[in-house]
Formats: sequence, C-alpha cells, structure tokens
Amino acid sequence: MKPTVIKGGSHSDTRGEVSYNNNFDISSIKRMYFIQNSSTSFVRAWQGHAIERRWFSVVKGSFEIKLIKIDNWENPTKNLDIFSSILNDQNLDVLFVPAGYVNSIQALEENSKLLLMSDYRLGDIQDEYRFDSNYFTL
Repeated sequence: MKPTVIKGGSHSDTRGEVSYNNNFDISSIKRMYFIQNSSTSFVRAWQGHAIERRWFSVVKGSFEIKLIKIDNWENPTKNLDIFSSILNDQNLDVLFVPAGYVNSIQALEENSKLLLMSDYRLGDIQDEYRFDSNYFTL
C-alpha cells in the first residue's frame, strides 16, 4: 500500500465557506492530536510506525510532509525513495500514511497547525521508531 492524498474541497457563497472531504472514511480512527512546529526552519524527522496507520490534514497554514517506506526497521537502507506532499488549509485534503513509513514534517508558514489521526490508541501497541534527522540521504 502506498501513501495517497484523499482530496477534499471547499465551497463559498454569501454565507461563507465550507471545507469538506466526502471521500475520507474515518471509521478506523481511534485517536487524534495536533502538531505545531516551533518555526518553519525546524524539521520534525524521522519518526514512524511499522503497524500503525495515520492520516494528516492541515488545519492552519501549510506543511511539507516527506515519507519513506522502511525496508528494515533495525537497520534501514539510507537512500530509500522519498514520497513528498505539500498540504495546506485551503481544502480538507487528507494524506493517508500506511503502516511501514517514517515521516518528516516541516511547516511552510509560521503558526501552521497539523492534525494527525491514528488507528491505534496511545499505549495500545509499542510501535514507535525514531531515526536521527540526518540518517536518510535526501
């Protein structure tokens, strides 16, 4: 399974604006949380999950999210392919991240806010992997 962007949309009229995502099935989600990086120069990298699936959606501003599918969790290859996506708050787009990926998250605008959703509750499984921010060859 590969990462995919589930496209949202928006509608404006005299009453205001509605953002929506009618193609996003939330039935698997067990928890959600926000990330706000301290600055646009800070890159939150590399963290991921072998089992857990996640969904990302921007609430405010914009983010660049990079994903790498891990080939070996104990000693991953350093030059794996990178999937990159830029999300913003204009539509309610949702980036689906299957199990088996690590991510890098960088805000592209000050005060940007990212919503993350997961299919496991905190503490349900021990499935968090972290690698040094310079581990992978970009």
